[in-house]
Amino acid sequence: MRLAWFTPWPPDPSGIAGRSAELVPMLAARGHAVDIVVDETRVPDVCRAGDDPPAPRQMRVQSAHDFLWRHRRGQYDLTVYQVGNSRLHEYLWPYLWHVPGLVVLHDARLHHARGRALLSRGRAADYRAELTWSEPGLAPSAAELAIAGFDGRYFYQWPMTRAVVESARLVAVHAGGALAALQERHPDRPICHIRLGEGLAVPIGAARREAARHRLGFAEDAVVFGAFGGLTAERRIHPILRAFRALRAHVPGARLLLAGHPDPALDLTAAIGALDLGGVVTLAPGLDDQAFDEAIAVVDVSLNLRWPSALETSGPWLRALAAGRPTVIVDLPHQAELPALDPRTWQLHPPAAHGRRAADAIATAIDIMDEEHSLRRAMRRLALDADLRAALGRSGRAYWEAAHTVGHMADDYEAAMARAAALPSPAAVLPPHLRPDPMAHAGRLAAPFAPLSALPR
Repeated sequence: MRLAWFTPWPPDPSGIAGRSAELVPMLAARGHAVDIVVDETRVPDVCRAGDDPPAPRQMRVQSAHDFLWRHRRGQYDLTVYQVGNSRLHEYLWPYLWHVPGLVVLHDARLHHARGRALLSRGRAADYRAELTWSEPGLAPSAAELAIAGFDGRYFYQWPMTRAVVESARLVAVHAGGALAALQERHPDRPICHIRLGEGLAVPIGAARREAARHRLGFAEDAVVFGAFGGLTAERRIHPILRAFRALRAHVPGARLLLAGHPDPALDLTAAIGALDLGGVVTLAPGLDDQAFDEAIAVVDVSLNLRWPSALETSGPWLRALAAGRPTVIVDLPHQAELPALDPRTWQLHPPAAHGRRAADAIATAIDIMDEEHSLRRAMRRLALDADLRAALGRSGRAYWEAAHTVGHMADDYEAAMARAAALPSPAAVLPPHLRPDPMAHAGRLAAPFAPLSALPR
């Protein structure tokens, strides 16, 4: 299949860029021809190819500005869009509305992305129109919150996915619960599940792990907790710091590693100092892929908390499972099928049990309504119980091998691409600002001089 693949791409600091960089060569090796369509202002190695389409087993990094004429010449069998809430995806929106394809939603709630794309350009009227059209049960005045500059958790309640779902040939998501949520909202549209593949097939060995621990200053016998990825409020960094401070009364030698880019709004240095945790919390920003994997391998427990959620599947969590690290997650509805231990009882969560035993657990999951109490219990037990850590690490790795390798992801993509290519382009009726009249701007420029109908064509 000849593919136009819209995605962030290295060196963009994006997990989606990294996944595409792993997946696209695998698809090309299977015989597909792929043009990776990027924002050329962010990707330095764009090299305009000739006028021909990509050849089988070929992958080319191309500017989005060359996409439409190639599409008009029939050079692609399918367009694939990687969509998330990051600013790195903003360049693809105009193409997505005009050329239907396979849309892979890494976040199944897109209010952050759509609101920013419109309001950052002063398009408040278009934001009002799109929000009320996408969320028909919502009072129109609700849009004024974001227009006035008040963002917040309500973004997660009003997903703004309608335009994406109705204009796509096929939509894919990575979590089973996200699939169910979208199907409930859009029962007449085709939506499928693609397993997210992420993590090292061969875990980092003991010698390399010990060398990395030494570089980071962790004693051999220290129990190290870690949080990975963007260090934001949604990753529950402040609750983690408070729970870690409580843990040190029971495990004085415990250490905490925060690996990822800190959100300046959190002021982590001040927060660490206020809790008197200087010297026992290590910040590791700006890690490359190899160092990031080594950081995950270093820890004894990985804290992969996220709330509120955009119904995503966490890449750092999968990498921790692949590394055989025990993990602590939030008990989220879109992941209710995961067998996880409740630290209040150390039994499986009832929604996930389905006849399984506590020994089948792949993680520890905390109730967000009991966050700090449950997190303290989870961290204390995991710090003191090496056997439980080892058991969860083994179960997590086995789950990853069964469901989340890059090979699994490639297989699911091939099935989804074949299905999407066979589906017709939908006859979606979208808000006018998503498919504007291409002659409107020219008409406004020419209006003082002559009627638009009199202009030469």
